[in-house]
Amino acid sequence: MDVEMRIRGLMMDPNTNMPIVVLKDVASDIVLPIWVGIYEANAIAIEIEKVAPPRPMTHDLLKNMMESMNGSLEKIVITELRDDTFYSVLCMRQNGEQVAIDARPSDAIALALRADCPIYVAEPVMALARLNANNASDGPSSEQLRKWLEGLNDEDLGRYKM
Repeated sequence: MDVEMRIRGLMMDPNTNMPIVVLKDVASDIVLPIWVGIYEANAIAIEIEKVAPPRPMTHDLLKNMMESMNGSLEKIVITELRDDTFYSVLCMRQNGEQVAIDARPSDAIALALRADCPIYVAEPVMALARLNANNASDGPSSEQLRKWLEGLNDEDLGRYKM
């Protein structure tokens, strides 16, 4: 079963200085942080902030191509967590047929924002992410991290700045 998520915020990891997309379960306070690259975070931030770039960015291009080929993005699903790497698929419809396309979660999220479609995480991924956080020994405990992320307010998250 898939868990519907919303983007809670975009922030910088204070330890690694890498961007984190914080996803939150729409039905609970459970959060899932996903570390992403700088350029991917920028593409997500631009859409969150509704900044109109002077020319289409790559994710805008992909959305435009998809639509011009009679396709639509119905949802994205983060399907797997393997070796600390998340995997996802774009669940599309083209000419009435369902199509699933492999994508990095950061690209899938950036495209989902542009297509205004839901973001899901497979339940086994949520469970595995919790398990991996419990086994981390070189940082805060999973309970500390969970409480910290769930306790963030809008001011804490702020706006991601490039």
